[in-house]
Amino acid sequence: MEILRTFWNSPVGPKTTHFWGPFCNWSIPIAGIADMKKPPELISTKMTSVLCVYSAVSMRFAWMVRPRNHFLLVCHITNETVQLYQLSRCLRASGSLEQKMKEETEVKQSD
Repeated sequence: MEILRTFWNSPVGPKTTHFWGPFCNWSIPIAGIADMKKPPELISTKMTSVLCVYSAVSMRFAWMVRPRNHFLLVCHITNETVQLYQLSRCLRASGSLEQKMKEETEVKQSD
């Protein structure tokens, strides 16, 4: 019971925005994880890039703010990992699409 009381009254406990901000922020990496099964053609390169920058900046904030917000830091490390993976899927798919289009135009030109 003492552990719960300590957590409840801590500077990063559920009485503060240091807890509820990251708690709500976890919806972003969870959505990214859920999108991993979707086709890479549906991924927005611009939005995924923005989310990568956002998480990088937020990781620095979570580390520098006093008291350090490890809950927020882990959330943004997870999001950065997920978004970089999604971005790589998108770029690989766009590269293979361009190659397919080149091959199709070469086949049409040879006919």
